[in-house]
Amino acid sequence: MENGTDKIDRILAQWRRERPDLDVAQMGVIGRVGRLRAILMAEMDRVFKQHDLNGASFDVLATLRRSGPPYALSPSQLIEWTMVTSGTMTNRLDKLEEAGLITRQRNPEDGRGFVVALTPHGFELIDAAVTDHVANQHRLLDGLNADELDQLDGLLRKWLGAVSARTGSDK
Repeated sequence: MENGTDKIDRILAQWRRERPDLDVAQMGVIGRVGRLRAILMAEMDRVFKQHDLNGASFDVLATLRRSGPPYALSPSQLIEWTMVTSGTMTNRLDKLEEAGLITRQRNPEDGRGFVVALTPHGFELIDAAVTDHVANQHRLLDGLNADELDQLDGLLRKWLGAVSARTGSDK
């Protein structure tokens, strides 16, 4: 960045020159959020790969881990928390079971259904992966101080709530 500007500033300047009738300020915010998303996803994927995981497998294992003992949820609970279709979840669970990271067992509270549970190997792997993931998140956000992080988090929560309410999307 030169003089505190970035590529998005240069794009905005071009639009302002070519279409001075448009207010393109929002384009800058959304462009930066999109660029940050791409960078953050690539950096998180790099950490997941160090543990032979991808974002999808990490998501399922982390959801089971944070659910607390016995680290088991029904497939419908996993679908609700991970916001994927049942077909997508079945595919994820098949791969994780094949890798020995989860098991599918009869639900002890309802014999008609199943629960998905972490295996000891899955528990150990996700604990190591989430430790590295959190360290990576700290590294990625270390350009902001604690007050700035709180402010950014609050603004993003407010924006997400407003967009979700207008679009009918789940927060």
